[in-house]
Amino acid sequence: MRTAGVTLLHGERTIHARVRAAASAAELGAQDFVLVTLKANRLPVFARDATPLLGPRTAVAFVQNGIPWWYAQGLDQRLPDFSRLDPAGALRRAIDPARVLGAVVFSANEVERPGVIRNLVPGRNMLVVGEPDDSQSPRIRSLREALDAADMHSPQTKDIRQVIWSKLVLNLGTSILCTLSGETVGGVRGNPELAGLAARLKSEGQAIAAAYGISSEGAPERPGGGQSSGAIAHKPSMMQDYELGRPMEIDSQVMMPLEFARAAGVAAPTLEALAPLLAHKARTKGLYT
Repeated sequence: MRTAGVTLLHGERTIHARVRAAASAAELGAQDFVLVTLKANRLPVFARDATPLLGPRTAVAFVQNGIPWWYAQGLDQRLPDFSRLDPAGALRRAIDPARVLGAVVFSANEVERPGVIRNLVPGRNMLVVGEPDDSQSPRIRSLREALDAADMHSPQTKDIRQVIWSKLVLNLGTSILCTLSGETVGGVRGNPELAGLAARLKSEGQAIAAAYGISSEGAPERPGGGQSSGAIAHKPSMMQDYELGRPMEIDSQVMMPLEFARAAGVAAPTLEALAPLLAHKARTKGLYT
C-alpha cells in the first residue's frame, strides 16, 4: 500500500487513492478519530499499540461484527459475562470509556489481492456510528459528516445497540450456515432445508434482542432500503476467514448472542445446536480457541 496505494473496485468505478500507511502506530501520531476495523479477536493487538494514536480528545470507533467488547458500557441491565471479548481487560485499560464510539458496517467486500478490494454492493454501503449513551454529540455529528462527505452513507441512529443487533440477526444465519455448509448466501437461501434453519436462527436472534428491549423496527436502512446486501453470490466474512485460514470471530458473532439468550432465559435451540458445530470446525483448523 505504501508503494501502490489502495484500489477499490466499486461497480464500474475504480477508485484509487494514495494513503499514509504505517507498520507502527508511533509513525502516525495522535488522530481526531480512530476507526478500528480489526477483527474482534485481534483487538488485544490494538490495545497494546493504541497509545501513540490517542490525543487528549481522540475518539475511537470500533467497527465490528457481532457483540462489541464495550456493549455493557453505561447499561444497568443484567447482562452476560463479557470477559471472552476482552481477555484480561486489556481494552478496558487501554481505552478510556469516554473515547469509545460504536460503529456497525453494512458492506459486502472481497480482497482480490493486497491493497485491491472489490465492493460487491456499490451504492448500498452503510456505516452507522453512535455514542454508547446514544447522545447526538458534536463529535458523532462530525464523524457522520466526514463519512457522508467521503460517499459512505452514515445515517443518524437513536440506538447504536439496535443497529448492532439488526446486523447480528442477519449474520447469524449467513455466517453460521455458509461456513458450515460451504455454500454462498444464495446457496443457503436456495436450499429449502438450509433456508429453514436460517429463518429459525433469525427468529431466535430477534427473540434474544427483544428480551433486552431491542426491536429492529426503525433501524437505519441502506441506500435503496433494507439492511441485507442483496449480494447472494457473496461469501460472508466468517466463511472467507475459514477458507483463508484466518482466526474467526466466533465469540462476538455466535457465542455471545448465545450467552445473551441464556442470561435472559430465551430458548434458542437452533443456535444451541449449531454453535458447537461451528466452533468444532474452526478448532480443527486452528482458527478458534
